[in-house]
Amino acid sequence: MEFFRNTNIDFLGKKWYFLSFSLIFSVAGLLSMAFWHGIPLGVDFRGGTLVYVKYSHTPDPDAIHADIDRAGLKNARVQRYGLASNNELLIQLDIQETSEQALDKGKTQIIQALEGRASSASAGKQDLNNSSSLALANYLLEKDPLHLGMDANPRYTAIAQAIVNDRDKVKSGVLDSIDGLKGVVDPAVVASLGDGFFVSDFGIRNVEIVGPQVGQQLRKQAILATLYSLAGMLVYLALRFEWIYGVAAVLTVFHDTLITVGVFSLLNKEISLTVIAAILTLIGYSNNDTIVVFDRIRENIKLLRREKLSDIVNKSINQTLSRTILTAGLTFLTVLALFLFGGEVLRGFSLALVIGILIGTYSSIAIAAPILVAYQDWRTERGQRPIAMPMRTGTGQNSPKEKIKV
Repeated sequence: MEFFRNTNIDFLGKKWYFLSFSLIFSVAGLLSMAFWHGIPLGVDFRGGTLVYVKYSHTPDPDAIHADIDRAGLKNARVQRYGLASNNELLIQLDIQETSEQALDKGKTQIIQALEGRASSASAGKQDLNNSSSLALANYLLEKDPLHLGMDANPRYTAIAQAIVNDRDKVKSGVLDSIDGLKGVVDPAVVASLGDGFFVSDFGIRNVEIVGPQVGQQLRKQAILATLYSLAGMLVYLALRFEWIYGVAAVLTVFHDTLITVGVFSLLNKEISLTVIAAILTLIGYSNNDTIVVFDRIRENIKLLRREKLSDIVNKSINQTLSRTILTAGLTFLTVLALFLFGGEVLRGFSLALVIGILIGTYSSIAIAAPILVAYQDWRTERGQRPIAMPMRTGTGQNSPKEKIKV
């Protein structure tokens, strides 16, 4: 199957348009990283507390951020999480200390800030939507609404667990009222709970905590993983083709990575561990496309030894264009579906892949190949011989016929 047959597009003739496009996006990304949003690192790299909050109504992120700010929690981030109908928010709080007490303090402070609007009638009472089964069991043991006496401990522990299960599993983490527990536990227990508990309009679904030291280590490992992958590609392509091929491929991947990170900075989207995984996937994908074009250029150099390198490069790109559109198009449709329907957890990962596939496919044609021609033109202007682009054999040795000058 082919989309294009016998195309003759002058890609190198449009190289200045391509370079202008790349320059605009690269500079915009660099300016955003330097002066506007910086590199928006996620909690995985910064360290901090992630609190997933479920509301009984549609929450207002701006009002909630104002409540958190008034509570003295600076630099907190509040954003919608998941589907709008789920009424969920993700609250992030930077943590600068590493003790367990300091880390747990972040969760407690966020809960207190969110409960700041509770009515005076709730003063001195516990929040039923954010109480543990242990707290419930202890309260019931003290009040003993069922008058169980010596057998109270196991019975009230089971009742407390039933309340928590109904809240978290049946009602998605938020009770509308204490009366909603009627039918779940004994009416005497429900009446007793009203004396010591109130029901807020939110419930904490999950809490994730990463210390800043762990975040710093993860950040270092992510940078090293990216650099090692670039170095490995440079060595492979230098041995498999020629060193200029390796340099061109690494510059192309650096271009792709810069634009991808720049877009995240411009959109102020956080870079998490899953985004780093997507960037590493992008490096491999972009490199694969580049190698396909380079391999065709190498074959055509041997067949069309009398033609100029620029003509050979254009012909090679046109010959691989149908294959590039087919593979890139199918992959793009897959990651686009993941971006649209994969949910908030995979949003950063899929966004990086969507950007990366578009930029990676474009750069293999518009950036990598012109670098080869530009390098030869530079050598020619300096009065040096044009570069030899031999075809390596499996043993790493070149026959005289394979060293072809263009």
